[in-house]
Amino acid sequence: MQLPNIERLFINRYQTVTVAAYCALAALPSLIFPHPIALLPLAVIPLGLMFILRKPFVVCLTFILFSFFRLHEVFPQLDPIKIPLLTALGSYFVLAWHIILTQKVQVYWRHEHTIFARFFGWVVIGIAFSSYPPSAFSSFTSVYMKIGIMVLAISWLMTEHWHFKLAHFLIICSGLAVGGVTLYNNANGIGMVEETRVTIPGTSLGDPNDLSLVLSFPMSYAVAFATTRGTGKIRTLLGLIGVVVFVSSIIATQSRGGLLATVAVFGIFGLRIIKSKLLLISIGSFALMILVAAAGISDRKSGGAAEDGVDESAMGRIHAWEAAFNMALRNPMTGVGLSLFLDNYWDYATHSRAEGQAHVTHSTWFQVMSESGFVGFGLFGFMIFTIFMSILSSLRRLDRNKGSPEYDPHMTAIAVGTYAGLVGFCVSGTFLSQGFLWPVYIITSISIAIANYMDNHYPPEKADLQKTSIVNGSGETRHGKGLPNVRQPKGSNKKQ
Repeated sequence: MQLPNIERLFINRYQTVTVAAYCALAALPSLIFPHPIALLPLAVIPLGLMFILRKPFVVCLTFILFSFFRLHEVFPQLDPIKIPLLTALGSYFVLAWHIILTQKVQVYWRHEHTIFARFFGWVVIGIAFSSYPPSAFSSFTSVYMKIGIMVLAISWLMTEHWHFKLAHFLIICSGLAVGGVTLYNNANGIGMVEETRVTIPGTSLGDPNDLSLVLSFPMSYAVAFATTRGTGKIRTLLGLIGVVVFVSSIIATQSRGGLLATVAVFGIFGLRIIKSKLLLISIGSFALMILVAAAGISDRKSGGAAEDGVDESAMGRIHAWEAAFNMALRNPMTGVGLSLFLDNYWDYATHSRAEGQAHVTHSTWFQVMSESGFVGFGLFGFMIFTIFMSILSSLRRLDRNKGSPEYDPHMTAIAVGTYAGLVGFCVSGTFLSQGFLWPVYIITSISIAIANYMDNHYPPEKADLQKTSIVNGSGETRHGKGLPNVRQPKGSNKKQ
């Protein structure tokens, strides 16, 4: 079947005259209306449409970066452009276009997709049985539904070698933008919480703990650039700059969870460099003490040295965790519903209102447990385990191919960066409520994309095939429906 004429129009590089005519046509209304300058942007619509059809992954990646790093909030000048909304609509449009019409996006389904879909489906089922379904459904449509769509979009669109290199580079650059604002605020006393903890006020990063979690993710990619040989001097320098900025920014937040995540991220890279586990543990313990001293944790108003016994911050978490466990205990199947923890807090809290105030769960694990029940908690934990094993398998296959013509250090860098980012999330997420927000799902989608790329470009050994067969529960090894059989690499990946 021949493709529609409009598709051939937009992707044919020889149609510049036609595109110019469309731009002129779009500018014609400016001759009629009293304020023509306001309508001039219409002239670039065809060019924008041509771009998103030619580069669908770039549009999808832009949406992810703005959603995760909240760049439009960190830089308010970008907010009127509505980049998250435009890129979200563009991502949905281009995904449907290339799947249904051009069939350039090859849809596949892996075991990791199934595990994610089970947890996602259980959350959807829980909406009907939540304590207040309208509120849970509103939260689902505003955030979590987009997450579900974008997990599929990223894993299906992220297929080429340059996709991974671009994502790695832009994640670090976006993190540097947030880290730079964090250090600027800290130097000028802007947005300080408890007088010593820096934030970015007026944004979703107004909590220092949330800010530290956002910064720990690009930090893992920066360390990957700095420690992986063969990625190039510029990327190595970018990684070193990123390490300095991210560690300094996390120290400025005085987040204990952020400091633990920092040690965990560096520990993952240490495991690949230092052979002695005892030496690594000693270095990690010493580094944690240095970070705690540098951050001035003892000077914090909450959780500092001035408070005797269990500090107010820790006690607030304990109360929140008790309430979360009680919610799951009384609603073991589906919990209280998506984003309904705070609404149900006092119905399940073990202390009175006079003894404290309502807190968010301050824990990804307890948040998932309370809002999706013990069943949802089990599915979420299994999803994390599956992603761990998937990215670890990809790393081992890359390590085995070192020295071969098809080996590419850039893939190793993003793979180990994603693995360290997942470890950092699990550590810092223990003290932050991020179970239904972007971080873990971006890591999930990138991990799936890496695994799919590995299956197509790095033939697995017999041991890998047997493990995949066991995981899939059949005698046949299936890496993804709709995928061709594993093929031998055609030359170096650097040429792709």
